[in-house]
Amino acid sequence: MWLQVSLLCLSCLTLSQAQDRASLRRSNDHTGRCHYTFTVASPEESSCSGGSMKPEMDGVSSRLTLLEALVSRLIAGGDGGAGTGAKGEEGIQEAYSQVMRERNQLQQDKERLSGQVQELQRRLAELSQEAESLRQRPCQQTHTSGAKQRENRPASDPEYDLGNGAYQEMKAEVTKVPASQLIPEGSPNFTGCGELQSVGDPVLHKKADSITGKYGVWLQDPEPQGSNYNNKTVWRIDTVGKDVRQVFAYEDMDQLSQGFPMKVLVLPEPMESTGATMYRGSLYFQRKRSRTLIRYDLTSERLASRLELPHAGFHGQHPYSWGGYTDIDLAADEQGLWAIYSTNKAKGAIVISKLDPESLEVKRSWETNIRKNTVANAFMVCGRLYTVGSYTAPNTTINYVFDTATGIGRAVSVPFKNKYRYNSMVDYNHAQRKLFSWDNFHMVTYDIRLGKASNSSS
Repeated sequence: MWLQVSLLCLSCLTLSQAQDRASLRRSNDHTGRCHYTFTVASPEESSCSGGSMKPEMDGVSSRLTLLEALVSRLIAGGDGGAGTGAKGEEGIQEAYSQVMRERNQLQQDKERLSGQVQELQRRLAELSQEAESLRQRPCQQTHTSGAKQRENRPASDPEYDLGNGAYQEMKAEVTKVPASQLIPEGSPNFTGCGELQSVGDPVLHKKADSITGKYGVWLQDPEPQGSNYNNKTVWRIDTVGKDVRQVFAYEDMDQLSQGFPMKVLVLPEPMESTGATMYRGSLYFQRKRSRTLIRYDLTSERLASRLELPHAGFHGQHPYSWGGYTDIDLAADEQGLWAIYSTNKAKGAIVISKLDPESLEVKRSWETNIRKNTVANAFMVCGRLYTVGSYTAPNTTINYVFDTATGIGRAVSVPFKNKYRYNSMVDYNHAQRKLFSWDNFHMVTYDIRLGKASNSSS
C-alpha cells in the first residue's frame, strides 16, 4: 500500500492546534493503488517561506510515523484492495456487536440461574421446616380393624389378656394340591405344553471354521434310543457343498466347542439343505433334488425307511425366504414328527403334515394361510407351527402361529434375535425346551418360555 501525505506549511502549525481543520482523504491513483492524503491548512501563513525547513520537517516526520501506525491498524493488514479499510472497520464493528450480544446472553443466563437458585433455596427452607416439625411431633400408632375391636373389649376379657396364661386355640384345614398346579403357566419352571410366550437371547456354543459351515444343521436327540448315544450327544452337519453326507458326532457340548468329533458317519444318500431333524435315535432328512424323505438309524448306521412326501415342492420350488433349497423342513416336538413344506395345490402356502416316525407315512395334513417364501424359517412346539419373520434382521419376531388342534392360524409378535444376521436353521428340542439355530457359521441355542394359549384368531 502506498501512503502519500501532502502538507501545506506544517512547519508553522502543530497537529493539536490544527486538529479541527485537518482532513484525511483516500483515493486511487491512475494505477489503481490506494493513497491517503492528510491536509492541514495554516491559520497564520498565506504561503510557505523559502527558508530552511529541516527542523520543522523532522517534527512532522515523527508525527507522520504515528499517523502511519494508526492507519495500519485501521486497515488491519489489508492486501491493498480499494475496500480494505472499510472491511477492517466493518470487522471491528461486527466483533464489537458479537461481544455485546454474548454479554447480553450471559447476563440473561445469570439472571435465570439466580432465579433457579433462589427457588431451590426457598424449597430447601420449606423442607427444613417440615423436617423440624416432624421431629417435634410424637409418634402415632396405627391399628388394624382387628386391633380396634380389641381396644373396645373389656380389659378383663381373658381371650385378650395375655398375662393370665389363657390362649386362643388356632385350627386350620390342610388340602393336598398337586405340585404341578403350584407352578403357574408361563413361568420358567412350567413343564406342560402351552403357547410360546418368549424367546431368550442366543447363546453361542461353536463357530464353524470353514466355508462349508456357513449353513448347517446341529441337534441333540430329545428322545434318544439305544446304548451308543444319549441326550448329551451333539450332531452336526455342514450343508454347504454339492454332496452333503458327513454327520459329525460329539460326546457333549464341551467336545463340540473344542472341535474334535468322537465319530463321523457317512450317509448312504446325499442330503438337501438344512431341514433335517433328530428324533428317537434316527436322523430324518430330505434326499437331494427330490421330495423323498429318509430315516437313517444312528445305531445300525443304515437307511431304515424312505418315502416320497406326496406333492411336496423341492429344490427351490417353495423354499423359505432365504432360499437354500429349504422346500421341506422336518421337525419334532412333544407330539411327534412333522413335515413343513408346500405344494402347487396350496399355491405356496405352508402345509403341515404329521408323519409316522417309523414308516414316514402322512397321518394328517393342515394347510395354513401364510406363504412359505414370506417367512425365514419355521418350527413346531406342542403341535403348533411358528414362523420367523426375517433371517437377517438382528431384531425380528416370530410372527405367526398355527394350532393343529384347532386348525386356526393367527398373527403373533414374539421378539427373536438373529445376532449374526444370517439364520439358516431353527429347530426345537422339547426335552431341553430350547431352540437350536445355525446363524451365519454360529451354532446357538435359545431358551423359550411357554404359557397359556390365547383363544384369539385371525
